[in-house]
Amino acid sequence: MREIREYRHKVQYYETDQMRVVHHSNYIRWFEEARVDLMEQMGMGYDRMEELGIASPVLGVEADYLRMVHFGDTVSIRTRMKEYNGIKLTLEYEVTDEETGMVHCRGLTKHCFLNEKGRPVSLKKDHPDIHALFLEVAGQEK
Repeated sequence: MREIREYRHKVQYYETDQMRVVHHSNYIRWFEEARVDLMEQMGMGYDRMEELGIASPVLGVEADYLRMVHFGDTVSIRTRMKEYNGIKLTLEYEVTDEETGMVHCRGLTKHCFLNEKGRPVSLKKDHPDIHALFLEVAGQEK
C-alpha cells in the first residue's frame, strides 16, 4: 500500500478571531488543503483530473470541533479514505496538534466524480488506472 504523509499546517493570524482562536470555517479549508495534498501524493492531483475532464465536487461536509486551535500552533491533518466505490468517495480527517498530539477536530467530506457535462463518471469503468490509484490508497484489493 502507498504510504501517505499527513498534511501539516501552521495556523496563520488571519485564520483566527479576536481571541486568537481559529475560526471554525478554516477547518473546512484545511480539509480541502489536505485532500488536494492527498491527491497530489497519489499522483492524481486535481489539475491532472481536470485535464482528463473529471471534476470531484463536494457533496457534503461534517466537522466535530473538540478543542480550540490557536494562532502559531502547527497541526497535522491525517486524511483517510473511508469509502470509495469508483463513483463516490468519502474522506475522513483528523486534525492533531503536533506539539501535544491531541486531536482537535474530526471531520469528513463526501464527493462524486463528474464529467465536463456534469454527468456522473465511473472511474472503475472509464478510468481504470485512476481507479487503481484510489484502491491502492484505500487499501482495497483490485
